[in-house]
Amino acid sequence: MANDLEKILGKIGRIVLNNVKKKVVRKKLLKKVSKKTTKQPVKVKALPIHPWRLCPVGEHWVTTHRLKVPVSKKNPNGFTVRRSHCAKNPTGKDQFYPDEIKEVAERNFKNVKERPCSIDLGFNKNGQNGSAYDELISGWTKYWNDLFTPQVPLTTNVVKALIASESMFDPKILANKKKPASARGLMQITDETRKILSDEKGELKNHYLALTREELNDPSNNICAGIRWLFRKQAIASSLLGKNATWEEAVYEFKSLRSAKKERAEELMKRFRGYLDRLSECRQ
Repeated sequence: MANDLEKILGKIGRIVLNNVKKKVVRKKLLKKVSKKTTKQPVKVKALPIHPWRLCPVGEHWVTTHRLKVPVSKKNPNGFTVRRSHCAKNPTGKDQFYPDEIKEVAERNFKNVKERPCSIDLGFNKNGQNGSAYDELISGWTKYWNDLFTPQVPLTTNVVKALIASESMFDPKILANKKKPASARGLMQITDETRKILSDEKGELKNHYLALTREELNDPSNNICAGIRWLFRKQAIASSLLGKNATWEEAVYEFKSLRSAKKERAEELMKRFRGYLDRLSECRQ
């Protein structure tokens, strides 16, 4: 009888123990599931977009244009007028197109207060009036400063001195006339740079510009792209130097002088500094 009782109690004990183990295991599983299901979603930081822009991120501005349509009573000539509107970008990323670049400049740049010095840098005798681009320089400098918010803002005089040292204010200049892909325009944008500025899978993470080689001949497009590229070069210079690079150091990088001979690099930077010093001393 005693043995039977022990057997019964032992069986009951094993059942209780098994139940306890099952409860512990269940609680652990519930905790794991709870952690997975209650995990907060990762917040993606919204891409900043300038208030001057006409379209949201992922869309671009298309100006009023003629559109070919089937011939009908309403459109006997086979054409209609499509009003200006925002259109979806092919990839949904933020691309800045020439139509919107032009519209942003026309609508906003006249009201920008900070202007570069208007002193004659010596190119007027050649028919190249540097001051003709002061409004574009002011507008695009403000635009990119607003977006990137650098510790030390880029100044309009730095941009104007850079243009003077790159192209002498000739918007149609090609670094090498025999090579269509050569550096071109006011800020001498190379075809390689143009491609990088639009490449969503390349080194840029945001704020892309979709421009053709010919569109870089336009002063507004060229200055917009050139300043965007100068900000990229400032970031590269900062990484290489291990500190926040100055705008002069960014210009050094912009001109690709790390690979140049020392004498040549010094000569080009001396030319840039000369223009910058004259602009900085001027009184409006």
